[in-house]
Amino acid sequence: MNPPSENKYSGLAPQKGWPGRNAKFLRHRIVPGMFSRRQGAMLEPNLEPPSEDKVRITWIGHASFFLQFAGNSVVVDPNWAKWHGPVKRLRQPGLRLEGVPEVDLVLVSHAHFDHLHKPSLKILQSSDGIVVPMGSKTLVSRLGFSTVHEMKIWDELKIKGMEIIHTPCHHWGARYVHDTHRDYGGYLVKAGGKSVFHCGDSTYFEGFEEIGKRHEIDIALMPIGAYESPSGRDVHMNPEQAVQAFIDLGAKVLIPMHYGTFPLGNEALEEPVERLLTEADRLGISEKILIPEEGVGIEW
Repeated sequence: MNPPSENKYSGLAPQKGWPGRNAKFLRHRIVPGMFSRRQGAMLEPNLEPPSEDKVRITWIGHASFFLQFAGNSVVVDPNWAKWHGPVKRLRQPGLRLEGVPEVDLVLVSHAHFDHLHKPSLKILQSSDGIVVPMGSKTLVSRLGFSTVHEMKIWDELKIKGMEIIHTPCHHWGARYVHDTHRDYGGYLVKAGGKSVFHCGDSTYFEGFEEIGKRHEIDIALMPIGAYESPSGRDVHMNPEQAVQAFIDLGAKVLIPMHYGTFPLGNEALEEPVERLLTEADRLGISEKILIPEEGVGIEW
């Protein structure tokens, strides 16, 4: 089964020069990370629902978010892992996993280990199950969720006054090398008059403009890290591309993600946010950028 035509598939083959990039990654990112002290602290979530005209967005770290609307709540790409193989988590998860209450839904953008983390999913509770892209149902069917919703690109799911739209991206979905049938994408969550777009993993592509034409977006959660991939594959946006994607979407606020938690690229850990803010300042949109702190809710 091939990914839907709306998605752009990056392919699996590394680009020329990958041995040197991997050696740099091992020497300057993996090994130093192993011996560094994990920073940050785990906090208890704010369980008080936001007011009717607000959404509270709490960054847990990496691509993980706790989204609270006045009458709904979801967790996206939950990942409380301390390690992914030799890659050490450099900052503590912003929220204590056991402190996260039962939510309406859990959303998983794709099957990669840093987005579909089974140990975290086994602990989380949701009243209406879990949402995954087409082809990933088998990965989560035994994790204790009452329902598994598999979604194709542009599918819509309506539950408890909340609407979930599965959006396209340019990435890849295989958990291993052989299972390239698994789909991938982002999600738009609408509830209480607010809309939050979680990009998932993606490099820049023309589909962001199409998403913005189809749906009005208040807040865009955009990945800005891991762009200097050791493989050299075009799979993640750099900060300047994330800003352009945000503009294409026509969203009102950008909150960055996918940086600073796990060292997955050869760029310096501080570089993504610095470049993001520099580009926003150059374009005169600095007031639209909100930099999150793990575990601290942003209400908008």
